[in-house]
Amino acid sequence: MEDILHYLSKAVEMDASDIFLGVGRSVTFKVDGKILKQSPEPLRLADADKFMGDLYEIAKRSADKYLEVGDDDFSVSIPGLARFRINAYRQRGTKAAVIRVVHFDLPDFRKLHIVNEVMAISQLRNGLALVTGPAGSGKTTTLACIINAINENRNSHIITLEDPIEYLHRDKQSLVSQREVPSDTDSYLTALRAAMRQAPDVILLGELRDHETIRTAMTAAETGHLVISTLHTLGAANTIDRIIDVFPSNQQHQIRVQLSMILQMVVSQSLVPTKDGSLIPAFEIMKQNSAISNLIRESKIHQIDGMIQTSRAEGMISMDAYIYKLYERRIITQDAAVGFATNPAQMGKRVGAV
Repeated sequence: MEDILHYLSKAVEMDASDIFLGVGRSVTFKVDGKILKQSPEPLRLADADKFMGDLYEIAKRSADKYLEVGDDDFSVSIPGLARFRINAYRQRGTKAAVIRVVHFDLPDFRKLHIVNEVMAISQLRNGLALVTGPAGSGKTTTLACIINAINENRNSHIITLEDPIEYLHRDKQSLVSQREVPSDTDSYLTALRAAMRQAPDVILLGELRDHETIRTAMTAAETGHLVISTLHTLGAANTIDRIIDVFPSNQQHQIRVQLSMILQMVVSQSLVPTKDGSLIPAFEIMKQNSAISNLIRESKIHQIDGMIQTSRAEGMISMDAYIYKLYERRIITQDAAVGFATNPAQMGKRVGAV
């Protein structure tokens, strides 16, 4: 059986997004959303043990946490090849992992079809901006493009708090401090509180995980910083509801008022298969205006979707309108348009599928 470096190199060569390792299955890559088997035979117990041991050795990291609790997240860099984000876990008592491939070069947002309306986050000076979507929808890559745009065009101190660090940013016009949880700091909350004393202009927070972290992030946004973060939600209305619902009911009114003042943009994204077999992002874009702010403050979140649909002139767009544009341009199929729409029945009528 070839060693792990063979598969890491092959994944980079094939432009795979992920590598899957597990006992009883072949080494498998995900390429343009498709699952492709790579090893001639399923991995044996000894193969998986060796692969995982090699990954920890390359990372110069102790496997004690993994062996104790059964889960671990870390990243490794292999000079001349790429970075890899590794989620190690146990299944049925055996070792397994999913490895995300992260190229050293920062991605070009134009080649990834990230539109200027999304990149407008990089022009914000303060407040809270969120990039949301399901796991594997490209949120981290979009954030990397936004941070790179700030780094290239502004004279700022950018602090990123990540778990783990994926893309490496070198100082350009800005200074970029990258901190990894838990190797550089104990937690997002600890690092975020410390960041407030580190003269930041921009804070990238890998994920809003709990109400204390959310509260601290909102305070940072309130005090003149630009805070950019993510949530595993799809749609601005769902995102706002998720943030408010994290808090006890007696605090939710205060959070709505605070959020109505600091929330600048919510971008939701999903990766949709194209006719040529690749993937293209589809976006919902919500920008703050007085109407959106009032809806948040008055707890009329259910009306935000309608406001997005009627605010095209302000650069907003709903997910289904964006997907329909991709269909109109013949980039995606009728089935993809319906399958990835938030309202499949309505989309089916629009594209003539029903």
